[in-house]
Amino acid sequence: MDTFEVSTRQRNEFVEITDLVRQAVVRKGVQQGICVVYCPHTTAAVTINENADPDVVHDMLLWLNRTIPQQQPGFRHAEGNSDSHLKASLVGPSVTLLIENGELVLGRWQGVYFCEFDGPRTRRVHVRVSGG
Repeated sequence: MDTFEVSTRQRNEFVEITDLVRQAVVRKGVQQGICVVYCPHTTAAVTINENADPDVVHDMLLWLNRTIPQQQPGFRHAEGNSDSHLKASLVGPSVTLLIENGELVLGRWQGVYFCEFDGPRTRRVHVRVSGG
């Protein structure tokens, strides 16, 4: 398993990590298989989405923050980050990618993103590459 760190600068932020995931695949030398990208944090997530137009990331964060604002009547978690836990659960802790001919199988405009919902922080991401 490979592990790398992602440093975020904002409370809610998407950081593209596609190149770091690709490097993990290259290091393993796998030609055909599966790559799992996993976030071991309860207030962060991983997703795949468009990486060509930054407005997509902007719009996703805008929607998440409007739908799940930080302060809501009834939230009881003492740390004040209940919204971060909700966002992380909705987006999810992992993605699975196919590997073909030693390359990640991604759509033309797709990228892998680390999703920070309780930053700024330094976080870890695990990558497991399996196959032959």
